[in-house]
Amino acid sequence: KGKAKGPKGKKITLKIAKNSIRITLDGGRRLDLSKMGITTFPKCILKLADVDELDLSRNMLKKIPSSIQKFQKLRWLDLHSNQLEELPEAIGTLQNLFYLNVCNNKLTTKNLPEGLNLLKNLHILNLGLNCLDSIPTSLGALRELTEIGLFDNALTTIPNSVKKLPKLKKLNAERNPFPDSTKQVEHADSIKRVEMLHLVQEKDLCSSCLKMCTDERDKLNKLMNVTPSCLKKPSFPLLLTPNSTAKDNQEEWRLR
Repeated sequence: KGKAKGPKGKKITLKIAKNSIRITLDGGRRLDLSKMGITTFPKCILKLADVDELDLSRNMLKKIPSSIQKFQKLRWLDLHSNQLEELPEAIGTLQNLFYLNVCNNKLTTKNLPEGLNLLKNLHILNLGLNCLDSIPTSLGALRELTEIGLFDNALTTIPNSVKKLPKLKKLNAERNPFPDSTKQVEHADSIKRVEMLHLVQEKDLCSSCLKMCTDERDKLNKLMNVTPSCLKKPSFPLLLTPNSTAKDNQEEWRLR
């Protein structure tokens, strides 16, 4: 009796799957099978392949079959926190995919399919908490990408083709063994921000405007140089800092 349970995981029937469909805020259909103890991809859900979103996160899946290509309408695919060691080449056929989260799995660089580069509409990609030692330069083909998570891997560099993606706004590459801390900061923020913007030179201002600007600048400098005691950080000696294990178990980059 003991052998029949446990390793096989929960069996998902078509009825269970149908009851797990939710309507999203924008009117789409989301099949939510997260946290259900699934160990193998449920074949019955292929009959529901017209859904817009599929959530199989927080299960025990080791493999996603090539039949995932039947979900041609899919815009949102969440596979985070499973035991995936590879992704199928067929994932590249999901041309409508906008969001892909495979964070917290066992993916290696050699098992990232080339088909990943075909997801031309992909805006958000999370590859964090895996076993990646490099990132394929071909991911630079994902020209619509705005966010990419590469944190908690074994990366020593990030290819320029990825860092310089034209629409990239967020690149999280924290806790990778980059050669030095300077490069880590460089990798983590590919967007250069301007702190001060000078629209006109002082010589072009009239005397009254120049005086007003100078006075305001002096006030700002005085405020910046003042450090009142009320701004000092309070001390709470009895509060303990969460240990590293607790931090590691948190979802540090949960994408919506």
